[in-house]
Parts: sequence; C-alpha cells; structure tokens
Amino acid sequence: MTKDTKPKITKENPAPAARASSKIDQVLGLMRREQGATLAELTAATNWQPHSARAALTGLRKKGHAIETGKREGVTCYRLGGDA
Repeated sequence: MTKDTKPKITKENPAPAARASSKIDQVLGLMRREQGATLAELTAATNWQPHSARAALTGLRKKGHAIETGKREGVTCYRLGGDA
C-alpha cells in the first residue's frame, strides 16, 4: 500500500491560496453576461491578439461549451448557450 503524501492542512501549514482566475475564466465570465462579449471586449480583458481570442473560442467549443453568436450594434457578440 502507498501512503498519502499530501501535507496535512493545519493552522501552521494553511492551504494554499486559491489560484487567481485564469484568462479563460475571464472569457467565460464575459460570455455569461446577458449581452455577451464582443471580440474587442475579449481582447481588452485578456490582452490577447484577436486571433488568440478566436482560438480560445474554438477551444471552448471543443470542450463542449455551446457558444451562440449574435449582433450588437452591428458587431458580432459571443454568448454561452443554455447549458453553460
């Protein structure tokens, strides 16, 4: 049998702080809004180039997220679908 090697969480050895939200978490947060997010909003929030933001959307689709597109003032917006 193997012994659990995880350190015990005690007062002297607290659990590590939660990881700051990732850029993908930021993208998902923007896309959960009722109005969704434009490509410009995604690139501004993440400091990514537009092609990187579009690649992230493709990656989210491949992971099973339903991404809906629409228009807001003539600009394409991306929203998470009903299952998100």
